[in-house]
Amino acid sequence: MPDTRINELVRMWIDGWIVSRGSSDPIEEPWGWTIDVGQPMQVARHVLPEPTEADVRKIVAATSAPGTWLKLFAEDHSVLPWVGQGWRKDRPGFLMAGHLEPERTEVPAGYTLTSWTRGGVSKVLVRTGDGHFAARGQIARVGDQAVVDQIETAAEHRRKGLGGLVMRTLQNTAYEAGARTGVLVGTPEGRGLYSSLGWTTYSPMASLWYEPADAAQ
Repeated sequence: MPDTRINELVRMWIDGWIVSRGSSDPIEEPWGWTIDVGQPMQVARHVLPEPTEADVRKIVAATSAPGTWLKLFAEDHSVLPWVGQGWRKDRPGFLMAGHLEPERTEVPAGYTLTSWTRGGVSKVLVRTGDGHFAARGQIARVGDQAVVDQIETAAEHRRKGLGGLVMRTLQNTAYEAGARTGVLVGTPEGRGLYSSLGWTTYSPMASLWYEPADAAQ
């Protein structure tokens, strides 16, 4: 039977992601959604919450444009045999969700935090005392839901609580604006942080893009 919760969470993620990235509205397909992203390395993405071999092979057969991405909510090993040559594997992701509640935040000594909101997207920037980049992130609110995006901490500033600071600040901003449910797709490195903040993993996500050998030259 279809997993309605996964489908619902994936659609939440898409709705917030397109606001966060300024992409086109999603086009509904029998197997999921297509999004025109419009970047040289990511022209479009096909999102399949419940990928089947038949659907993936059909999309792959119709793909000729480098920079076409597949976001397949399944384990890498189960979908890789379906794509063939020219498809390259990105890091796996994890679909996660959490209930948003106000959180206490404290900026560690030696850092400053700046936050702002434009067009429904709130951003947080953490810098050192002398202005060097340390961490960042953003969150896009759509109604009572919010999607966390582009969380990043500079290598030399990791394990100092900055990722948690960014997340809590973004969650508080979204909560104050009326959001109560948060959704994200996290990297393997970020999954531990989000889990420690109370987020739950619902599905793995395989991420693939099309780059035939002649396009990479």
